[in-house]
Amino acid sequence: MSSEVLLEVRNLVKDFGGLRAVNNCSLSVKRGTITGLIGPNGAGKTTLFNLITGFYKPDSGRVIFQGEEITGLPPHRVFHKGLCRTFQIPREFKQMTVLENLMVVPARQLGENLFYPLLRPGLIRRQEAEIREKALQILEFVNLLELRDEYAGNLSGAQKKLLELARALMGDPTMILLDEPSAGVNPTVMHGLVEYIERLVRDKGVTVFLIAHDMDLVMNLCNPVIVMCNGEKLAEGTPQEIQKDERVLEAYLGSQYQALARGKVWHS
Repeated sequence: MSSEVLLEVRNLVKDFGGLRAVNNCSLSVKRGTITGLIGPNGAGKTTLFNLITGFYKPDSGRVIFQGEEITGLPPHRVFHKGLCRTFQIPREFKQMTVLENLMVVPARQLGENLFYPLLRPGLIRRQEAEIREKALQILEFVNLLELRDEYAGNLSGAQKKLLELARALMGDPTMILLDEPSAGVNPTVMHGLVEYIERLVRDKGVTVFLIAHDMDLVMNLCNPVIVMCNGEKLAEGTPQEIQKDERVLEAYLGSQYQALARGKVWHS
């Protein structure tokens, strides 16, 4: 595993009116890791993801990806830098098939130009065939191949999570940010999703940065784990270190701290 820092967040600040959602937050993610981001509700985790991927512009601070500053770039430009994300609530194109949802992802398709269909139809057909083949391979990877002709709006919640992941993979990402991949997913499907995430890192060389409230998922899948509280980074360490960090336990669960310390809430 490389120790190279792939993503670096430096002193990010984001205010919404009188509320400071992200407060001078600094952290980094190393290449080849599955890094977890946890914290109590309202800690600023999803806002941080939105700042990193260009959905929000920070009031101050910097975002560095692969040594290049991407602070404030619009989402589509961040995406084409190789930094992709999924959402806690999937955003599929409901009236398109599963396969079509993937095929619309690649940018600069020749068929989008008015003149190519008239002057170079063969070139368009070849490109479309290549995109289709890539999409089918990714659907097979996430076990959605048999649903390729189903309308995306008809998928179950768990299947939509997998479709989100598949669409991100169509962008040939260097890094994927996953926002609550386990939310609304039953344990059986969650086990499969964990395997897909591990294969992404092992077989495709993708770095993963994920938000989750499922502590079993985080403690068994992620290393390192970063903790946010009140919009800033509170702690970072191995799962074992985080579980024993009294600052984390108190900030994360408050009155439940004693039960947590006795090992009745988190399991590894």
